[in-house]
Amino acid sequence: MSLDESVVSGSKAAARLRAAAIEAFAANGFGATTTREIAARLEMSAAAMYPHYKSKEELLFAIAYEGHQLTLEWLQAADPVGEAPAARLRAVVGEFAKNQATHHSRARVVEYELAALTDEHFRAIAGLRRDVVHLVRRIVQTGADDGSFAVPDVEGVTLAIVSLCVDVCRWFPGGTYTEPDTVAKLYPELAIRLAGAHS
Repeated sequence: MSLDESVVSGSKAAARLRAAAIEAFAANGFGATTTREIAARLEMSAAAMYPHYKSKEELLFAIAYEGHQLTLEWLQAADPVGEAPAARLRAVVGEFAKNQATHHSRARVVEYELAALTDEHFRAIAGLRRDVVHLVRRIVQTGADDGSFAVPDVEGVTLAIVSLCVDVCRWFPGGTYTEPDTVAKLYPELAIRLAGAHS
């Protein structure tokens, strides 16, 4: 699976614009950020953005698409398909939490600024979000089916685990949690408890 270049341009200039927009949106929010402010971070004129992105909303869509697509790819790569459900859940949740912490600014934008997208763009992102949820749900369902998880409600537990991981970007770094690897060690154990794994 690879990024759709019609959405996420592979050019260096477009990548720099996305990076600058992530910093600005994470710091001030999408609504309070202007294209002029994004361009100023790169010492560019606001007009220099438009050959790459026609609007601020289109720029947000590219960031959201890239963020969700990368998350899905990372989780698919981390999933040791064929191993026991507990091992799979630990691996996927560890990767999810680590990446939400490592890329917390982008993740914060990706997770909490989606209301600014057009309906069409939101539907595209919603599809990628469902793919992430389905990946986790399949693991939880497998554990429920083979008896290794005591799950009262597969869908509810899945949503709780995904929500736990998604929320990392909201607070990280915080308290004693300043290293992504620390979160990556804690969250799999929390997920295993949520899934009611038999020891």
